Amino acid sequence: MKRIVLSLSALCLAASTLLAADKSIILIAGTPSHAPGDHEFRAGSILLADCLNQLPGIHATVVSNGWPSDVSLLKSADAIVVFSNGGQSHPAIKPDRLKLMNELSARGVGIGTAHYGVEVPAGDPGFAMLDWTGGYFEMFWSVNPTWTADFKSIPQHPVTRGVKPFSIYDEWYYHMRFTPDRRGITPILSVVPPAETLNRPNGPHSGNPFVRTDVAKGEPQVLMWTYDRPNGGRGFGFTGGHYHKNWGEPNFRRVVLNALLWIAKVEVPEGGVQSTVTTKQLSANLDPK
Repeated sequence: MKRIVLSLSALCLAASTLLAADKSIILIAGTPSHAPGDHEFRAGSILLADCLNQLPGIHATVVSNGWPSDVSLLKSADAIVVFSNGGQSHPAIKPDRLKLMNELSARGVGIGTAHYGVEVPAGDPGFAMLDWTGGYFEMFWSVNPTWTADFKSIPQHPVTRGVKPFSIYDEWYYHMRFTPDRRGITPILSVVPPAETLNRPNGPHSGNPFVRTDVAKGEPQVLMWTYDRPNGGRGFGFTGGHYHKNWGEPNFRRVVLNALLWIAKVEVPEGGVQSTVTTKQLSANLDPK
């Protein structure tokens, strides 16, 4: 009888541990945008969610075409990621949505942003983004050139587990607006951009005296970062993701999958999230454009 009791106790402990490990990750995919193969927010989000849902205890859900009509999905989430258009079209910048996201952030819900989703207007949306993820694309400060970023060295962090040096062509934004003194920020993908990334005239997204000075000085620019909030919550920003085909690159994909786990406070596997994506999978769920 004693052995049976011990076995039942062990089973109960295992069940409770599994239940405690269950995590809900919501990916908010923006509305159709740009040319075919570009800004495939829905297809990219489904691809990432499918990879995550292969892991035990992870429940990744994609909300298509912007902000969910049922916000209870967000209220029960452990992590929320926005992969969408940004600026005035960002799905989270309306006052009631900012208020909800601020409440979730204060509660410790992880928040991440990808590609154009890192850009919000300065002011209340910008301050909110600093609270959620530690950084954002600010017009007349940040830039959005299309270029090949060559990541020759990768720092040690749970988000970089299994990620090897890689090089890839994308619309990589840089010169983000970060928290004062970059408190809580950990650079994940950084490079010194080539001078030709600033060949365009000055403009809200193309160039400004501040970024030109920093690049001329050879200052590394952060293209992906993580953020440890003062309240213990976590966030990240990833500026790539313009070209849908790039999700086929294992290191490009793995660093984002790792980040999705990390902000949900899931232990990232030693070798990072393992996943395989076929050409057929990359061609699935594309927006009709």
